[in-house]
Amino acid sequence: MLAPAKKSEIIATFRTHDSDTGSPEVQIAILSERIGGLTDHFKEHKKDHGSRRGLLMLVSKRRRLLDYLKKNDSDRYREVIGKLGIRK
Repeated sequence: MLAPAKKSEIIATFRTHDSDTGSPEVQIAILSERIGGLTDHFKEHKKDHGSRRGLLMLVSKRRRLLDYLKKNDSDRYREVIGKLGIRK
C-alpha cells in the first residue's frame, strides 16, 4: 500500500492536466510503485504466495494499461515507459 503523500507525488508527476487522477499514465505509475514495493517485500518473505498472486495481478493490469496506451497513443506510451524505465 502506498502512503498518501507518495501517491500524491506520483499523481503530480504523471498527470496530464490539473485535476487528472485516473489517466492511464497515472495508473501505470501508481501500479509500478506498488509492484516495486512488493518486489522488495518478496526478497525477505519468499514464501508469501498470497501476496505473490496479488503481484501477478498488478503486473497483468499494468500490462493491459500499457497495451491500451500503446494502441491509442504511442507517443504517450513511449513517454511513460521512458519516465518509469520499465521497457528496453
